[in-house]
Amino acid sequence: MGAVDHETPVYLHQLPVPGEDRYASLALANTRFTVSHGEVDLLDDTGAAHLWLVRHELLPDRIALNGRQSGRLRALREALRVLFAARSAGTPPPPAALGTLNDALAAAPATPRLAWGADGPRRADLPDSGNPAAAALSLLAEDAADLLTGADAAQLTECAAQGCARWFLRSHGARRWCTTKCGNRVRAARAYAARKAGSPQEHPSEIQSSPTGH
Repeated sequence: MGAVDHETPVYLHQLPVPGEDRYASLALANTRFTVSHGEVDLLDDTGAAHLWLVRHELLPDRIALNGRQSGRLRALREALRVLFAARSAGTPPPPAALGTLNDALAAAPATPRLAWGADGPRRADLPDSGNPAAAALSLLAEDAADLLTGADAAQLTECAAQGCARWFLRSHGARRWCTTKCGNRVRAARAYAARKAGSPQEHPSEIQSSPTGH
């Protein structure tokens, strides 16, 4: 993949899922998904990974990303998907996935700071800015830790549409699809299957005995 086009159809037509606006880690987990023509990976090379971090304001555009760093971002994504599945199922995750998240948390240890804004002073823990790529991984891992340990974790759900594989925060218990597009696709497939199952089927012997031969 060469230069990444900001106007690529993938970005224009792939609807965001509930929760991605609040958790960057959820958006990271959803950078691999399936569309009608096959699987899409928004981090499939270093340029794409750099663009994703820039678009999510996790890395300045001027900061380069190397192959090892983009590989660590993809590894964190896969670990998040495993951890989300474990949290949803209520089972312990594999140690490797947990280790990947903890390594990312430790990639840029946060330093306590006192921030002073319009609303007064507050404590702020800022990741080490000496390595911007590591800081981005650390922020994503911290975001995921907040999601997995907070109240929103109970709403963490994998889309039930076949092949979608995106995670979202459901707004009510009955919701099973990440977007209306997935829900419509599943309902259309069910309707087609029902019509096909209900259509009359001719038996081969009936075809042979037909006076017209058709």
